[in-house]
Amino acid sequence: MPLVRATRRVHFSAAHRLFRSDWTDERNAEVFGDCANPSWHGHNYELEVTVEGPVDTETGFVMDLKRLKEALEAQVLSDVDHRNLNSEVEWLAGVNPTAENLAVAIWGRIVHAVPEGVRLAKVVVHETPRNSAEYSGPEENVGP
Repeated sequence: MPLVRATRRVHFSAAHRLFRSDWTDERNAEVFGDCANPSWHGHNYELEVTVEGPVDTETGFVMDLKRLKEALEAQVLSDVDHRNLNSEVEWLAGVNPTAENLAVAIWGRIVHAVPEGVRLAKVVVHETPRNSAEYSGPEENVGP
């Protein structure tokens, strides 16, 4: 059976500030630019989650993407949409909310929603139409 990848794309809007509290405002501005604004700023994020596995002969699916959508809504979107990622998202506490860190954290939130025999292949966080980060996790990652 060939392996196929299926992707679900969702959207959320959130505010954040990229900074290190142990750095001066000047150093934060030098490294993080406008993203270090002490008054925050926001993005309209696009999130892509891709699963990989054999096509089920009964359904024709790798995974029912409705189940993936439900997991994303329950485990990610309900926490991040229209929120401040620095101060309102418990599972991002102490994390500088870069697109890279978001991709890794989101992976951890949804990896258990992947059914047996299906692999979470990648999480892509598009912070802007021009900037994104992709995380593919450990190779041995296969659902329970």
